[in-house]
Amino acid sequence: MSTILRRRSGFGLLLVLWLFMLGSGPALAQADPAAAQVERQQAQPLNNAPVWREVRSGEAHFTTVRGPETGVLIQTEGQAWRQWRNGPVTFWGGVLLLVVPTAIGLFFAVKGAVKLHGAPTGRKLQRFSTFERVVHWGTAISFVVLGITGVCILFGKHFIEPIFGNAVLGGLLWAGKNVHNYVGPLFGVFTLLMILAFLRDNVWQAIDSVWIRKAGGIASGEHVPSGRFNFGEKTWFWIGVTFLGLIVAGSGLVMDFPNFGQTRATMQLANIIHGVGAIVLIALSLGHIYMGTIGVEGAYQSMKTGYVDETWAKEHHEFWYDEVKAGRSGHP
Repeated sequence: MSTILRRRSGFGLLLVLWLFMLGSGPALAQADPAAAQVERQQAQPLNNAPVWREVRSGEAHFTTVRGPETGVLIQTEGQAWRQWRNGPVTFWGGVLLLVVPTAIGLFFAVKGAVKLHGAPTGRKLQRFSTFERVVHWGTAISFVVLGITGVCILFGKHFIEPIFGNAVLGGLLWAGKNVHNYVGPLFGVFTLLMILAFLRDNVWQAIDSVWIRKAGGIASGEHVPSGRFNFGEKTWFWIGVTFLGLIVAGSGLVMDFPNFGQTRATMQLANIIHGVGAIVLIALSLGHIYMGTIGVEGAYQSMKTGYVDETWAKEHHEFWYDEVKAGRSGHP
């Protein structure tokens, strides 16, 4: 009888010990995540879901590298940036850069260039100083280089890779990226000089309201007097050169120099702002380039040589012509 009791008590003790270990198992597993992961790998090979959940949480972990976000292995917000860049920015930006030159081409085909009504006199007026022309051409050339390389970076996989292949695209993007990064700060300097050089002649004048009301006479061919710059040129100066130019240059510098403590979120936001601003600036610049080259007779010569014929000055900028002839102004 005593033997049976001893056996029963031993069995009961083992049962209590087994239940205790069963209940403490989860607690031990929770207390030791590494052991739990090892056990999970044995029961479910290649199941690293808890590890990746922790990695993708955005929380900083231990790392020997020091700097902003160096402890964050994966930034999940980058997926939102990627979707915006490769989605709306690329699609609608591409549409805009196709529609604008098409519209300009149709306008030129219908209306042609704006010609002088009177015969040239042969007498010249200085419209731009050497400094103004250097600043203008420095801004223009750096902008064209940035525009071409930027378009290739954003749209290259859609029109370069299908034709020339991945290797050619990779080489072009490697070279284009480096050119873009070095020319970008130069464009920023020229933009600031451009603003300082032409600011005083791009303020509002009463005559600008007439230009607005008659749309500059572009469609009708009517002569509309203006100062040194008409309202259309002033609009380009304030929206294109000043506002968008500074935004594009500033956001580019944020990406050019990431060593000043920018986080990945800051860089991604700067990239979207840079892309949108650059696309709109390129689209507006096409209109400015058109008017300054084939759109208006004699406009290109004024920036090339700095001088215009008196007939041209009187027909396009009559108020400025009157001031120059009266000796009240002149710039330069």
